[in-house]
Amino acid sequence: MLLRPDVDDFRAIAFYLGRIFLVVAFAGVLPLLWASLGREWGPFASFLLMIGVYAVAGTAMIRVAPREQRLDWGHGMVVVAVTWLVVPAIGAIPFLLSDHWGGPLDAYFDAMSGLTTTGLSVVQDLDHLAPSLNFWRHLLHFLGGQGIVIAALVLFAGGGATTLYYGEARDDLVLPSVRSTARFIWSAAVVHLAVGLVVLGTIAWVVLGFDWKRSLFHALMILFAAFDTGGFSPQSTSIAYYHSAVFELGVAVFMLAGALSFGVHFALWRGNRRELFRNLELRTIIATFVVTMTITMIGLAAYGVYGELTGLTRQGFFQILSAHSGTGFSTVPAAELARWGGLAFGGMALAMALGGMSSSTAGGVKALRVGLTIRAITDEIRAVLLPHGAVVDRTYFQYRPRRLTDGLAATVMSSSLLYVALYLVGAGAGIAYGYPLEAALFESISAGANVGLSVGITGAGMPVGLQIVYLLQMWLGRLEFVAVFAFAGFLWSIVAGR
Repeated sequence: MLLRPDVDDFRAIAFYLGRIFLVVAFAGVLPLLWASLGREWGPFASFLLMIGVYAVAGTAMIRVAPREQRLDWGHGMVVVAVTWLVVPAIGAIPFLLSDHWGGPLDAYFDAMSGLTTTGLSVVQDLDHLAPSLNFWRHLLHFLGGQGIVIAALVLFAGGGATTLYYGEARDDLVLPSVRSTARFIWSAAVVHLAVGLVVLGTIAWVVLGFDWKRSLFHALMILFAAFDTGGFSPQSTSIAYYHSAVFELGVAVFMLAGALSFGVHFALWRGNRRELFRNLELRTIIATFVVTMTITMIGLAAYGVYGELTGLTRQGFFQILSAHSGTGFSTVPAAELARWGGLAFGGMALAMALGGMSSSTAGGVKALRVGLTIRAITDEIRAVLLPHGAVVDRTYFQYRPRRLTDGLAATVMSSSLLYVALYLVGAGAGIAYGYPLEAALFESISAGANVGLSVGITGAGMPVGLQIVYLLQMWLGRLEFVAVFAFAGFLWSIVAGR
């Protein structure tokens, strides 16, 4: 029997939501300062309004503190699900008040795409967007990639940390406590930002010939999107704007870093490389990258899309890395990407669907689930082929020896099937609006796996119904279903509970 939530339930949820709103209000000061320095008074006013809404709502919510500042599992999941719905709604205010988005739904779409590190966009005339608004778009990537709930855990003490951490689709702890792990995640992000700003800024200044201000601006924007596997870029032509293999290589390094789990980052920082390469997940993602790259390259060669080996290798490698890491950068136009049919399409679609590593900023099914699913299937085959009574070794290595239980196998297979269903539902919606199967499936996987690559369906003037479908896919894909299902159960308990 479902129990209807009481006042204390709502107070607990509101209290933690209020903390998160205050964190985002604090982050909103950065684009406000940017607009002030650039004398962009229209965006300045919109950022001030946004910060005010976050701050007033957050302050009001933390004043209704529950008797015990601890969240049970269900409450924590509801907090996370609501956070990822409401934060982009308020964060869309600066977009809505500019002339570059068609209306509230368009503004909300881009804010959700930014926060979920997807990168699909319906912005109009991006090349003339105010720098402060561009900065806010990319800062949403950074907040979403590292986790706004994680930021709240770093800044505020209190109970409920564990359920909030796992509710935001984090799978493991690299340090003994949730707060220490959260601090490491944000510390690693800051270090990568500092290093990346120097590397990409230097390339932009020396190789591309940008002045120092322009170099730093482009380096910061691209770095936010690369390390957080987002996909927004300050120019409408994405990475093709820079026309530089050296710049693309620098971007590729940080896309790869974003696709790796923070557990891998921690192991690398600790110098524990020998044990690291025994990990099932790392081996899996290396294997799937090689497979999808091979399929795509064969497909491109067969179709003769690129006449020279250099062009084929450069374009194929970058697009596959962007797809597999869930970043969504592109060095080819959407119309050209749409012509990648056959095996090339299959390789790209598969790479997007599989995604990066667990506890990373990437989306998709995740390499750990893929590796465990393959391992569970092979174990079942071995059990059938071995003599009666033989024992199948079901241990695997992921930072330490672990056991693949039947329950774990069922869980990872169920999650994988949910992703497949999410991709198929979105593809069906695209087909219903008259798009070809390949294009509809590609765009659906891109939205559900939080990638951001597009073959031209997503854009200003796209069908409203399809836009809503992609919004839901981005939300579901980023939270990996559990928090969303808990939220749906909570809403049902309000209606049907006793």
